[in-house]
Amino acid sequence: MRLLSELQTYIQKQYSAYGYVVLKQFFNSNERLPIYTELMDFQQNWLKDNFEVYLAGAVNSAYLTSTQHLNEASRETLFNLIASNKIMQLVQSLIPKSPCFLNTQLFFDPLNPDQKNYWHRDPQYHISLVEQQAALTGPNVIHFRLALKNERGIELVPKSHIKWDSTEELEVRLSQNGKQHHQPLSTGKVIALDAGDLLIFSANMIHRGLYGLDRLALDILFCDPAPEVLKFIQLDCLPNTEQLAQLEDASAFENSLRFIHN
Repeated sequence: MRLLSELQTYIQKQYSAYGYVVLKQFFNSNERLPIYTELMDFQQNWLKDNFEVYLAGAVNSAYLTSTQHLNEASRETLFNLIASNKIMQLVQSLIPKSPCFLNTQLFFDPLNPDQKNYWHRDPQYHISLVEQQAALTGPNVIHFRLALKNERGIELVPKSHIKWDSTEELEVRLSQNGKQHHQPLSTGKVIALDAGDLLIFSANMIHRGLYGLDRLALDILFCDPAPEVLKFIQLDCLPNTEQLAQLEDASAFENSLRFIHN
């Protein structure tokens, strides 16, 4: 318990100050294998339905726990991971009041090895620039990224979860004044990941994925119980009553269901 308490304190301080935390070798190979197997099945099924999207440059898929691409046994493997004490104890240290499960994403390399990556803040695709700045003091949306292979990882701008863009960062991120969103930033920090590492980072912070090495990473997103965020939850991605009863800590799923139904 003391080690857990110390870990939670470390995570709280690191995340609050910098917007990200890296936990090396958080999952061992035995824990990763069943997850990797299910993700490969999902990816193959997803590609069958979305190959044109992949050809067009897709680097991630989402809603892995829906019934569209996985059977019930496979979905339950992912539910067990998401609702494990190992994950939920970390989630509750960062979102202590009614943390909600939001979504899952799978990140992979683009088909074109020369495709450029791009700096972004997650909310920029659905809210205005003014709203993006306001989001820095708004609800938490947090990625829990599990690397399934050794990979180049991501590059992020530390503290940008609470700090607005500098002129350089804004021009590059939005491709303004002759800048391109793939250009390097002087404030960027590379976070390389090995298989089993867990990277926790704010969806609000400036970041970009680093392609190469045939990356495969699972992101589990958790959030505060805020209506403007919860509207993105898909009911089809949540466990049913019987599945909930089998989980170690179903609270994030239960919170999502409760707020959806209210």
